[in-house]
Amino acid sequence: MTEQLLISLTVNGERHDDLVVESRHTLVDVLRHHLGLTGTHVGCEHGVCGACTVLLDGAPARACLIFAAQAEGQEIRTVESLADGGELTDLQRAFSTHHGLQCGFCTPGFLMLAEGFLAERPGATREEIREVVSANLCRCTGYQTIVDAIEDCARTRRGEVGEPR
Repeated sequence: MTEQLLISLTVNGERHDDLVVESRHTLVDVLRHHLGLTGTHVGCEHGVCGACTVLLDGAPARACLIFAAQAEGQEIRTVESLADGGELTDLQRAFSTHHGLQCGFCTPGFLMLAEGFLAERPGATREEIREVVSANLCRCTGYQTIVDAIEDCARTRRGEVGEPR
């Protein structure tokens, strides 16, 4: 018999008390199956692909590698937190404009990785963005358009105008 735990999680600014989960449940399991937040995708379940990337206290983290109980007391943000009232954020618009998605499976993970990275490094260079996105896997885009989207969003947030470098 698997041990049951009673936990509370704060996800996208909303507190969820009295969640009964098995001790072996990962954060991605609880997000998807207990809270219905299916934007966080399950890919490799080994922390390699990045499809399950969420923000924990503002930092990108692999939700498949974290037990749900470990996330108690932390602020969790999923891709569902990005759109405000149905309006796309600047980052989401940049992904759309630059065709930074194709099948879309990896997109939520890239969005959350980029959101956390740009919050920490608003002055990121193209080379730094390339380095960061190499942490997630995409089989469709070839990464160039993802890098373009993140760079464009970073430049816009910094108030820079004109053609990207």
